[in-house]
Amino acid sequence: MSPHYELRVEGHLDEHWSAWFGGLTLTREDDGTTTLRGAVTDQAELHGLLAKIRDLGAPLLAVSTSAAPDRGE
Repeated sequence: MSPHYELRVEGHLDEHWSAWFGGLTLTREDDGTTTLRGAVTDQAELHGLLAKIRDLGAPLLAVSTSAAPDRGE
């Protein structure tokens, strides 16, 4: 199973960016940030996601691992 990550960026990203971020789930938080969540296959994919955030110009606030969602959800 691939590890799951949460990447938090400043600002609200529209849902259409989800495809560009490899299908990660985007959640617009009440504090004006966006959290991207999902499985990341390996370190190369993680670095690719970080590069996309850089290219987008969205300040990266946090990167953390998260528990994988239950398969029933």
